Amino acid sequence: MLKLIRLEWKKNNILKYIRNAAITTAVLLAFLLMAAGELETVETVQAYGKSMLGASVGMFVHVAYIIFTGVMIAAFIVGAYEKKTIHLMFSYPIKRSKIIFSKIGAVWLFNFAAMVVSKAVIYLVLTAAKSFVGISAAGLSVGESSFWLEAVLSSAAMTSISFIALPVGLKMKSSKAAIVASVVIVCFTQGGIGQATLANNMGFYAVLCVVAVVSVWLSVWRVETRDVM
Repeated sequence: MLKLIRLEWKKNNILKYIRNAAITTAVLLAFLLMAAGELETVETVQAYGKSMLGASVGMFVHVAYIIFTGVMIAAFIVGAYEKKTIHLMFSYPIKRSKIIFSKIGAVWLFNFAAMVVSKAVIYLVLTAAKSFVGISAAGLSVGESSFWLEAVLSSAAMTSISFIALPVGLKMKSSKAAIVASVVIVCFTQGGIGQATLANNMGFYAVLCVVAVVSVWLSVWRVETRDVM
């Protein structure tokens, strides 16, 4: 499976996505550095009862990489059906389900790693630059293991939830549909209903992760016998 995943990365020019992920992280970092002084004030902490800087890092990284994952789902998986190159791949002496899972694994592993690295870079730079941007960085407890555990687990959850877009793109055989679906996922997971926010709602995320697993299963179900035309 790892060989197939590496083949997917090579075939789809993973260096291009590494470059784009680096640019995405740099843009997010620049924005958060400029906004840090407003996000981490005594007034905002008192008003919201928590650090808005830490919450903002998570929200912006999640928004960016849910869409990033949607773009890669469109390119790696849906695009193969859309352009009919999947026919050639299914002619290989490899189970079709293994081919699809290798594509899913290639997208999931890259975006999970990119999300974790992006958070780590932003958190560490903000902590190092706290005296220059006028923040206490009190909400960024980078010395605590629980802080990093939450960053890793939330990244895994957000990457998994992104795959709800997969069956939408496959059903419509449209890369654009997969990307639009990822934008809708952002609205649901990082938005709110009335005064209730859905961001960081673990129960809500758990339900969406189950939906994501079902979405992947539906995308692979009966692929050995399904007509791909």
